[in-house]
Amino acid sequence: MNKYTEPMPADLLLKLYAYYKIANKNYDNPGSSTPLINAFKANALIQANKMSREDAMKAYVKLVKQNFHS
Repeated sequence: MNKYTEPMPADLLLKLYAYYKIANKNYDNPGSSTPLINAFKANALIQANKMSREDAMKAYVKLVKQNFHS
């Protein structure tokens, strides 16, 4: 994922963001300087907040494989 350089749909990025944060137990507030971006990130976290760490890790990997695996 780190080497992927093409543009990605915003909804995909937000899901990856939420799964990553949950999987890494990072419950800090979104750190964007743009309030609208913070709102979208917060919403993505709220939508995924019932997931366990393990489920978030699995969902992250599955999403990456579905969208970026050749």
